[in-house]
Amino acid sequence: MSRPPSLIAGVESAIGEAADLPPVGRWPAGRGGRCFAGISVLSKRDGLEKECNMDATALKAMQAPIKEAYRDDSSRALITLRAKGSIDDQSIACKVETGRALAVAGLHPATGGSGLELCSGDMLLEALVACAGVTLKAVATALEFKLGAATVEAEGDLDFRGTLGVAKDAPVGFRAIRLNFNLDTDEPQDRIDSLIKLTERYCVVFQTINSKPELTVKARA
Repeated sequence: MSRPPSLIAGVESAIGEAADLPPVGRWPAGRGGRCFAGISVLSKRDGLEKECNMDATALKAMQAPIKEAYRDDSSRALITLRAKGSIDDQSIACKVETGRALAVAGLHPATGGSGLELCSGDMLLEALVACAGVTLKAVATALEFKLGAATVEAEGDLDFRGTLGVAKDAPVGFRAIRLNFNLDTDEPQDRIDSLIKLTERYCVVFQTINSKPELTVKARA
């Protein structure tokens, strides 16, 4: 059944910034995933089914006091996220602290890397997929959207001449990124369009890439 145009405005107030909420649950040891605000985030490798369930009512109830606190004091909503890494003195690599373990990032094979370390370009796309997936599920929950299995895929085009300094006219960075959602649903197209539109709007990583943030660089000796 088609929903009125005001649907998006109503849902915006319901879902909040679900992707930014702190984790409220975790998988049992060794299950390879986490549950953010009741929304399962699984590693593709494990292929696990979701074990954390939350309906629209529960999601709104959980977020209501958070939203109220932010309305009363906007400064409480401003949170600085941090990432830290250390340069490996034995190889061209950077050890990044993830909060769970160290992730070792290195050169992509296309720039001379061994392929044994993580590629930071891949990590960027993985962050986009993770954020978009969590946001999609949060929006679907708030919309009471009937969603079965779903996958999120991101791919980006890089010209490695840029980062290697081979051609000055070659861009350093992704020249194009494509985000694809594969949904198992019988919902009508207008509902699917609303789901994707809201997912784009509230996905932190997507919006960060889409609207370049202010960047500063400092060095300390």
